[in-house]
Amino acid sequence: MMEGGAYGAGKAGGAFDPQTFIRQPHTVLRMVSWVFSIVVFGCIINEGYINKASEEEEHCIFNQNQSACNYGVTVGVLAFLTCILYLAVDVHFPQITSVKDRKKTVISDIAVSGFWSFFWFVGFCFLANQWQVSDPEDNPMNEGADAARAAIAFSFFSIFTWAGQAVLAYQRYRLGSDSALFSQDYMDPSQDQGPPYPPYASNDDLDPSAGYQQPPADAYDAGTQGYQAQDY
Repeated sequence: MMEGGAYGAGKAGGAFDPQTFIRQPHTVLRMVSWVFSIVVFGCIINEGYINKASEEEEHCIFNQNQSACNYGVTVGVLAFLTCILYLAVDVHFPQITSVKDRKKTVISDIAVSGFWSFFWFVGFCFLANQWQVSDPEDNPMNEGADAARAAIAFSFFSIFTWAGQAVLAYQRYRLGSDSALFSQDYMDPSQDQGPPYPPYASNDDLDPSAGYQQPPADAYDAGTQGYQAQDY
């Protein structure tokens, strides 16, 4: 049975509170990261491909490098799906009754958030570099420039939102480790199986050599001397 409060969640089996869930910092960061990922791959898909007047084939707006557009779209879509997955995990997390399962979930959150922060850093550097070296003659009308800048900007912002999720997950891991250690070392006095009082000693347990000491007969005589019968 799991102790309440392990790894940043309440006691297992509790009712789900949407307001409390939405106000949690890691939930807010996941939602923000979810929106940022939509912006990145949405900008590239909608306005990230242009063509010259003399050509029908469309090219990537980032220095006509198809790999740059593919990377931005792929990272954006996968990050979008990852946010949805971990939001669902966060909803189900309080229902997990095993401390070990909660620990594994939090560790996976740290690893995944850290990886995505790195992927977004690579994506930001890649898109920013390709945009910087793009030839203005390839896009004389400056089409899709705002979308390209937005994709670069929100790639940059995503680095910190995912890094923040990793930090919060690590804090939950530390909190859970401390609470789990406490629960292993702590013993509830009400569950102590030891006898609260000394055991009752029966007559059989007494020393038989002591025997029963009958009071001397003088004690009865002394008591009867003080009584005098009265005549009526």
